[in-house]
Amino acid sequence: MDYKKVAQEIYEKVGRKENLVSAAHCATRLRLVLVDNAKCDAKAVEDIEGVKGVFSASGQLQIILGTGVVNEVYNEFIAISGLSAATKDEVKAAAAARQNPFKRAIKTLGDIFVPIIPAIVASGFLMGIMEALNFMVNNGFLNIDTSGSIYVFANLFSNTAYTFLPILIAYSAAKAFGGNPYLGAVIGMMMIHPNLQNAWTVATEGVHQTQSVWFGLYSVDLVGYQGHVIPVIIAVWVMCFLEKRLHKIVPAMFDLFVTPLVSVFVTGYLTFSIIGPIFVTIENSIIGGIQTLLTLPLGIGSLIMGGLYSTTVVAGIHHMYTVIDMGQLSMYGVTYWLPLASAANMAQGAATLAVALKTKNGKTKSVALPSAFSCFMGITEPAIFGVNLRHFKPFVCGAIGGAAGAMYASLVGLGASGTGVTGIFGLLLCLQHPLEYIIMAAISIGVAFALTWLFGYKDAEPEKKTAESAPQAEVPEKASVQCQLGTVYAPVSGNVVPSEQIPDETFAAGILGRGVGIEPSEGVVVAPFDGEISSVTDTHHAVGVTSPDGMELLIHVGVDTVDMKGDGFQCFVKAGQKVKIGEKLIAFDREKIAAAGHPDMVAVLLTNADDYKDLKIETGSRKALDKILQV
Repeated sequence: MDYKKVAQEIYEKVGRKENLVSAAHCATRLRLVLVDNAKCDAKAVEDIEGVKGVFSASGQLQIILGTGVVNEVYNEFIAISGLSAATKDEVKAAAAARQNPFKRAIKTLGDIFVPIIPAIVASGFLMGIMEALNFMVNNGFLNIDTSGSIYVFANLFSNTAYTFLPILIAYSAAKAFGGNPYLGAVIGMMMIHPNLQNAWTVATEGVHQTQSVWFGLYSVDLVGYQGHVIPVIIAVWVMCFLEKRLHKIVPAMFDLFVTPLVSVFVTGYLTFSIIGPIFVTIENSIIGGIQTLLTLPLGIGSLIMGGLYSTTVVAGIHHMYTVIDMGQLSMYGVTYWLPLASAANMAQGAATLAVALKTKNGKTKSVALPSAFSCFMGITEPAIFGVNLRHFKPFVCGAIGGAAGAMYASLVGLGASGTGVTGIFGLLLCLQHPLEYIIMAAISIGVAFALTWLFGYKDAEPEKKTAESAPQAEVPEKASVQCQLGTVYAPVSGNVVPSEQIPDETFAAGILGRGVGIEPSEGVVVAPFDGEISSVTDTHHAVGVTSPDGMELLIHVGVDTVDMKGDGFQCFVKAGQKVKIGEKLIAFDREKIAAAGHPDMVAVLLTNADDYKDLKIETGSRKALDKILQV
């Protein structure tokens, strides 16, 4: 490949230097921040030889080139453009700075809620299970000992995350706003202090204790903020604002004492006297308005929102919906928004499944089929970005299916006991109304699949038939990847899963090739065959290996581990080095990867898999050099 030519073509198509803010790269992608995305011809960039895909995310134009290639193209691009080399974090910061205030606010909400979703999901599932058990016990369908420790403790655990939700939100918000997360947690604790009346008790009893504020100017209710979201976020933002400015003006010898004291006390007083009363009213109005929309006659409101939901996912504003879920759970005991989201997500999965079953294009099928099933589990990005948006009509058909399912959910009043999980497993949050949830899913899936099958997809041209391959040579007993030109061995021990289950949309969508993900049981990567090291990342977390007969393999340790800047990784080879099967390539520290918040799954991808056919995956627990893929 002529790397300079590729870099020059990219440079021209993205708008030249006057349209460039910064550039960086990771193991597989060139990451650019542009002045004006409209001046970039993304389709022309995608058509450049060597470019495997182009997409925009988080304010960045990400051009997928593949391991080994991206390093060379990046160096040429920097030389041509005259830009200074930047790190991935610097590019992220530049991209965030160029986003409009609305997108920055949405990104901040995502930064706040994504880390606490596991806690919300756990409590939501337990609440759904306990509600279903209580229903069956109270109606005589089930006879169990409700005084037993398992039942009593499960009932106690089920609503813990929701009871102390302000603390979780406050801690996470302080981290997102750049403040001290422990001071943020204190603000959250203040807002549900036991000396305050419980918000849920007040809602049922209607009795309010009051306190005059601002020297008797007016009075406020001494009520906790259980179940509230927006007042907590605003309060913590104020605390972080004060804290960061106090750090600048308070002398260092007094900073440890003065800054936390002033930040917490001033924020606390403002919260109970101004922020809380105002933003509780605003939050209640928003949640009430959304509920009015969702309960419009004949389910019209839900029909509209169900149809638009996937579009908001594409726009990246879906993280704000956690606020809606939390507010509805607080006001109504269930969220009516989550079933709507489930309908939309499963409909997009059905549209992708229709494409997978209808297409005769091997590459499209290999991407669409796993993406569809991942979408049914609530992971929508591979299906939406990898298949439906590329062909567009399937995306529209999926939106119509989501609208139909959401309308049914509204008509039957379907609600969920928690949030954070959609798709098939969303049923666990609707155990009081399982039949309605199943019917909603059937409507969403059925409508989207039928429309896509009939009107939404047609192969652009029949797939060209390839000549019959020569007879296979005898292969070693312990093969991991067997293709028409040779054999590849598993480079690391662990549990093997299909590549579409790798928690990275580029790997999962098959853009960089087909293969597997391995949940490692040890931190050593060995050579998968006799060959040559084609590339080594500067951060030592990924290598490319080429076999004598032309197979090109990417071994990538972890997801987003480029952010670790090499910490926890040791590489024993360099580009151009010849290696023998079983020779040690990389050692990695699994504990450091976990502490950095990254999955340690090892991606093993045949990047030129399109040259081969009939790749069969064998999953399960495997040792290094055990068979995991076979033609």
